[in-house]
Amino acid sequence: MERRNFILSLGMGMAFLTVPGCNSLKRGKVSRKKPNILFIMTDDHASHAISSYGSRINKTPNIDRLAKEGMRFDNCFCTNSICAPSRAVILTGKHSHLNGIRDNASRFDGSQQTFPKLMQAEGYQTIMIGKWHLKSEPTGFDYWNVLPGQGHYYNPDMIEMGEKKRFPGYVTDIVTDTALDFLKNHREKSKPFMMMLHHKAPHRNWQPALRHLEDYTNRTFPEPETLFDDYSTRSTAAAEQEMTVKEHLILDYDLKMGPPPKRMTENQKAAWEKIYGPKKDKFQKNPPEGDDLIRWKYQRYMQDYLGCIAAVDENVGKILDYLDDTGLSEHTIVVYTSDQGFYLGDHGWFDKRFMYEESLRMPLLIRYPGHIQAGSCKNDLVSNLDFAPTFLAVAGLDKPMDMQGLSMDGLLTGIKEPQWRQSLYYHYYEFPAVHMVKRHYGVRTRQYKLMHFYHDIDAWELYDLKKDPHELNNVYGDPAYTGVVKELRAELKQLQALYGDSRDLALEYLKKDLEKQNKK
Repeated sequence: MERRNFILSLGMGMAFLTVPGCNSLKRGKVSRKKPNILFIMTDDHASHAISSYGSRINKTPNIDRLAKEGMRFDNCFCTNSICAPSRAVILTGKHSHLNGIRDNASRFDGSQQTFPKLMQAEGYQTIMIGKWHLKSEPTGFDYWNVLPGQGHYYNPDMIEMGEKKRFPGYVTDIVTDTALDFLKNHREKSKPFMMMLHHKAPHRNWQPALRHLEDYTNRTFPEPETLFDDYSTRSTAAAEQEMTVKEHLILDYDLKMGPPPKRMTENQKAAWEKIYGPKKDKFQKNPPEGDDLIRWKYQRYMQDYLGCIAAVDENVGKILDYLDDTGLSEHTIVVYTSDQGFYLGDHGWFDKRFMYEESLRMPLLIRYPGHIQAGSCKNDLVSNLDFAPTFLAVAGLDKPMDMQGLSMDGLLTGIKEPQWRQSLYYHYYEFPAVHMVKRHYGVRTRQYKLMHFYHDIDAWELYDLKKDPHELNNVYGDPAYTGVVKELRAELKQLQALYGDSRDLALEYLKKDLEKQNKK
């Protein structure tokens, strides 16, 4: 049932982004040597802030190397658009209700099966460096050095194999240098390695490296078409959230109109004030109002968000150069992704959580010289649920029966996959909580998306992504889509049965969560 075709009659939809062309894909060579795996994941890096995905606002030349030299996935999505749940799905290959991490408040059970444990047992040296965000200590890794909680941008603490240490400098540089130090000085050359290199950036509140504070200050970014979305056709969920650029981007915290970060040294604070001080003075003398304030906030948001990505791109280049210079590239699969997408002023928002495209969609770029054709693209519907089975497959290991994702190894090497999935399942749980995005689940096919919001409302939304790629027109009640609604609700029910989730189970979780909140 897992690999069956779903809703074949619904047809093919348009890609959400207009992206550069790709070469045709051909089947790659087969290697008998177990490859190294370098998994680079950022936090909240939207696809539309990557130039190889057609970004209108940003250039990412080093990340683009992976697209140029490997494969770009144009339809990769997450199962639950929030930090900790996405990480748990990637580790386990299971949906949130099964791996135990439905929200950011949960603690990951490190005793459960994960793909690093399975690879470690088969002779891989396993390494975890950077943002972990799962509350419990990492398990299944020969070496780990992680940021506690969200971590800090400047002079961050890191926990190395249980011991907390403070590292001077900027977090993106530190995480990369730690990874390079391990590869240069501590790697067991007799073993293949699997390294998870997780960056904090570009997570809120977007503090760029000092060298990038001015990179975007003289740019005027094109506004997203939906910056002033009025949510007129949608349920109250879209209007009642708390993540608008207008009202919820905080002037001192998010937009740097307050003091420098407390963890900075005096020299760092002086450099910070040299850049942000004049901005604060200018704002205080002539503060914008109304729509002009929204536009100003959007521009300030983009300046710092993209400033954080600039350091990520530099450091991706640094580690790719090392692999190339040492000859490791030939036997190393490099993956670049984010834990979910992000709203860059789209629909007037920042953050993620909703099942709308900008936060549902993840970037996914994979390079493996000689095995994945350079400049190739795939439009198949893939998910972070598929990462664990894929890593196991390329290492020559069988997928455990209880892993719910599909291996993408056939897609990577050009082997035809006639029964690849035609729909994806999503479920978001964290409500009531920060940003107040209501609980919802749904199904996405190539052309359509059906969502059900529940808890304090009972509302359905349907979007025709081919006709309405920005999801402005909810057509759930449109008689012309009666047949589509019927098929999608049946498909949703089948997916819930396939993955062991259901509306009744969702309500049971809701009841337990409310009981916990009442006890607090």
